[in-house]
Amino acid sequence: FEEAEGGTVFLDEVGELPLELQPKLLRVLEAREVRRLGANRHLPVDVRVVAATNRDLRAEVNVGRFRPDLYFRLAVLTVRLPALRERPADIPLIAKQLLGRLRLDEETRRALTEPAFLARLQLSPWPGNVRELRNHLERCAALQEALQPTPEDPSPQHPDVLDVSIP
Repeated sequence: FEEAEGGTVFLDEVGELPLELQPKLLRVLEAREVRRLGANRHLPVDVRVVAATNRDLRAEVNVGRFRPDLYFRLAVLTVRLPALRERPADIPLIAKQLLGRLRLDEETRRALTEPAFLARLQLSPWPGNVRELRNHLERCAALQEALQPTPEDPSPQHPDVLDVSIP
């Protein structure tokens, strides 16, 4: 929060914050001050807070996993971003943007931006949303092959999923 003085703090996956830490965040939001670990005094902070979560925080409040006062402090303005599977028309544009960040040779870039490949990407449910799409594109780039996206099954196309047996 100190580093973001005068700017914005982005809290990703705020719905995962344990109940015992939620009062500390609430204090920062309410009092606009922080206390460094081991310090005795609070320091004022002037920051804008943007928080994101994939959880339904209202439901989490109802079952007691999220503090209602923190929820109402964070829920000043809510923006619902639909899951990637709900907006397949966006996938080619997002894929091209993600590929633009990778250092690809021209042949690989051409293969990964072909309309047929992008159309196949649009058919996948992408349960991991943009992160999963990014990982898939990076995998394709590393292997220099336009791999078919597959649902969450461990397969040779998903080398990040390991089947480990311990005797």
